[in-house]
Amino acid sequence: MDRRVKPGDDSGNTGVPPVPSPALTADTGRTTARILLEIEAVHLRPDQPFTLTSGRSSPVYIDCRKIISFPRARTKIIDMAVETIGREIGFESLDAIAGGETAGIPFAAWIADRLGLPMLYIRKKPKGFGRGAQIEGAMRPGARCLLVEDLATDGGSKLNFVHAIRDGDGVCAHTLVVFHYGIFPQSVSSLAAEGVKLLGLATWWDVLAAAEEMQALSADGVKQVRAFLDDPEGWSAKHGGKTAESA
Repeated sequence: MDRRVKPGDDSGNTGVPPVPSPALTADTGRTTARILLEIEAVHLRPDQPFTLTSGRSSPVYIDCRKIISFPRARTKIIDMAVETIGREIGFESLDAIAGGETAGIPFAAWIADRLGLPMLYIRKKPKGFGRGAQIEGAMRPGARCLLVEDLATDGGSKLNFVHAIRDGDGVCAHTLVVFHYGIFPQSVSSLAAEGVKLLGLATWWDVLAAAEEMQALSADGVKQVRAFLDDPEGWSAKHGGKTAESA
């Protein structure tokens, strides 16, 4: 069963708007999820919740930075990223690959090298010395840039990078991440409102399915993850984290 888009269902999660799914394929999602589990990039800690960038509490955390230390795994990830770019954006539709500081930088570098395109990186805010630049590298006016990051939760941090590219006279209509939480509707809608399409390789629904297949999580662990995925805002509120209303 494909559970990457989770509308209200018989589990009690009624009235919750579905998350529009980024352009994923079942094979890509499954393979990416298995890689993340194999390299132990999936962390479960329901008793000591993680705090996400948005301030939400979560019993699970994906550490995509670990991918950089596994050459065969990262090569496969970049293979799938390049395939996704060709399928969803086009082969001659980009002029530069931009990595978001800091986790997006290595992935952007590998993708840029594979595609034979210039690579840039975008700071979270302009540096306070020298040129005061927020974009590092040479970006020509009108350059069509793909923003690359490691993961997306609610999409908020992506907008900061997109605005920086556009303020620098670049064009940004797509962002690609290795992992998209796939449970927060605003992760897609907030970007779409600004003309940006979110592409991802896997979501939590892919990881949960793979974890069950691989028996990578205990039955209780699967139950804890599913409780969070079915109601992330409610789970966060119950565990001292922010919600969409308070974030």
